[in-house]
Amino acid sequence: MDLFEKLRTNLGPIGSPAREFNGHHYFAFPKLEGELGPRMRFRGKEVLNWSLNNYLGLANHPEIRQADADATAQWGLAYPMGARMMSGNSDLHEQFEKELAEFVGKEDAFLLNYGYQGVMSAIEAVVDHRDIIVYDAESHACLIDGIRLHKAKMGDYYKFNHNDMASLEKNLQRATRRVAETGGSILVVTEGVFGMSGKVGSLDKIVALKEKYEFRLLVDDAHGFGTMGETGAGVGEMLGCQAGIDLYFSTFAKSMAAIGAFIAADHDIIMYLKYNMRSQTYAKALPMPYVVGGLKRLEMVRRSSELRDKLWTNVRALQDGLRERGFDIGDTQSPVTPVFLQNIEGGVAEVATLTMDLRENMGVFCSIVVYPVVPKGTIMLRIIPTAAHTLDDVNYTLDAFSKMGEKLKNGLYRQNSTITAPKTVEMSAEAASE
Repeated sequence: MDLFEKLRTNLGPIGSPAREFNGHHYFAFPKLEGELGPRMRFRGKEVLNWSLNNYLGLANHPEIRQADADATAQWGLAYPMGARMMSGNSDLHEQFEKELAEFVGKEDAFLLNYGYQGVMSAIEAVVDHRDIIVYDAESHACLIDGIRLHKAKMGDYYKFNHNDMASLEKNLQRATRRVAETGGSILVVTEGVFGMSGKVGSLDKIVALKEKYEFRLLVDDAHGFGTMGETGAGVGEMLGCQAGIDLYFSTFAKSMAAIGAFIAADHDIIMYLKYNMRSQTYAKALPMPYVVGGLKRLEMVRRSSELRDKLWTNVRALQDGLRERGFDIGDTQSPVTPVFLQNIEGGVAEVATLTMDLRENMGVFCSIVVYPVVPKGTIMLRIIPTAAHTLDDVNYTLDAFSKMGEKLKNGLYRQNSTITAPKTVEMSAEAASE
């Protein structure tokens, strides 16, 4: 078979539903337009947008916009040129690293040009073929891909059931026996906040297991950094176990509303990573506007809890309201708000119709999430409240979900008799100009 032939006929597990429901540019790769924020335009209509991980509302904050504009005007997007090791280092990069490390309570930090590739590369760098990785079953794809790099080096890895300490301990026992044979070490990998369910990782319980087992702990706190803990330093701060996290990672793509990431640890370990992370050694340094803009963002996170308090006011109002209306939002302990849809006889097709009703008729835009992003059999809508939303936005959305829930209960989405859904997901040039 020709290599490309199988690609043309199969979009893979994520792309297949999009093809089945004519969903490209609608359910997948939608085009949200206008100023970043709670109200944007989708297919020519204004929608109330709950799909951005802009937790603190910094994406379009005037102070941030000004800092970004000033930095771009001063430095341009090219500076510095080259990888950090060769020609791309600067005092401002190192200042940003110092301030990030201090904020999360670590000795040192390393700026990364991208989060996904960065944490993959960090995992690959710290373990070799003798070492064992023990990881949470619901770890993000970037962590799984880092573990795949370990597998490519013939390294072993064990998966423990999600947030299940008995399962983790059983696998730590297996790993302990195995490294006694290989002469290696153990790395436990998990998350601070799991980005689909909103659950908080049991970091304090994992750290407590260090009293019985010898291992190091890497935590991806992408959704916890800036949102969780007294100062916003993350889930480790919230649970009082930050010191027990050996490798603390977060991206800037959530609370910081930017590009890039960092990893924080002991100074000696950061020095090792600076010389051994292939994704940084062989890639251009983070451009200066992102560094200067990042320093401004971190300043805003640190100087006041106002944005975080506003975020949590919206989170509690939304989540309490959904629970009161009988919706299943699982065990979320974070701003991530999943709405699990149970016993959907019509499957993904029914939920696709439901989602179109929310978007087209009620003006509420949130994401539909199916396998393989979530486990098989799970269908959910994912809502991300931010500090930029208002309580009026929350109440409007709760009313919309009440209407949607009643239609779902009465089987109207299976019948598709009351839904005015788009016949095609592509806007015509004529419609776009209206």
